[in-house]
Amino acid sequence: MPNKQASRIGTAELQRLAAAGRWHVIETVANAKAGHIGGPLSAMDLLVSLYFNELRIDPQQPQDPARDRFILSKGHCAIGLYAVLALRGYFPIEELATFDQGGSRLQGHPDMKLTPGVDSSSGSLGQGLSAGAGMAMAAKQLGAGFHTWVMLGDGELEEGMVWEAVHTARRFKLDNLTAVIDLNGLQQYGWPVTEDGDRFDRSNPWAGVNLEGVFSSFGWNVVSIDGHDFDEIQTAFDHVRAGRGSGKPTVILANTVKGKGISFTEGTYKWHNGVATPEQLAVAAAELGQTLEGEAK
Repeated sequence: MPNKQASRIGTAELQRLAAAGRWHVIETVANAKAGHIGGPLSAMDLLVSLYFNELRIDPQQPQDPARDRFILSKGHCAIGLYAVLALRGYFPIEELATFDQGGSRLQGHPDMKLTPGVDSSSGSLGQGLSAGAGMAMAAKQLGAGFHTWVMLGDGELEEGMVWEAVHTARRFKLDNLTAVIDLNGLQQYGWPVTEDGDRFDRSNPWAGVNLEGVFSSFGWNVVSIDGHDFDEIQTAFDHVRAGRGSGKPTVILANTVKGKGISFTEGTYKWHNGVATPEQLAVAAAELGQTLEGEAK
């Protein structure tokens, strides 16, 4: 079994890592002149918690067959995953500077054939949970002990293929599968509207829908948390472990803020993607406790 943390990292260190991850996201995208910001920032606390306190992994053996699997179904948020993989030791942090360049291992969407630590290529929304269900089913058939985790966006839940996987996972008793939903309540595009002069309604795609009830009705274990509270995140992970052997997959409904951690990116669809100016980078560095070179103060 791959190495797991000998002891859990405390909240202060998780906060430090998340701040560093957020800085690497906005700095890297600024240098690349393109990329996504809002989703990687909303998911950062969840990703840091997974990679430093939960996943059974060994960065020195990224292809170990006994490792836990992680799929970033919302693949456009790849830079958030790359930042955490670099912090965890899968490749040098300096390599983030090659993001989205020709010949780089760090493309705009995750590529399992290029990037150490990436277990599934993704980018076409809605497909990740089906791939994760397949991995979990294979683990069951092989008698393997690894757990499969899939992170999805709330806008992505509008894809019909997601719900086919939700239905199938319970029928095959995939209690070794966990979905983490980044419920940041904003999407780049939504249902068409015309009355306000804007082409799209970008508000919460699941407003008025009882997602807890929906997943429960499909037979899943459901945990709802504040996706920026490290204690609640860890409690959710504990719940996942307690559910192994129940025959039920688990979903973590993580309520988050799009663009979390930087004042000018928080809570606005306009920073779904975008390139920070030098002045904005200076603001972000100050708020995240970083220097403009990305080193902690």
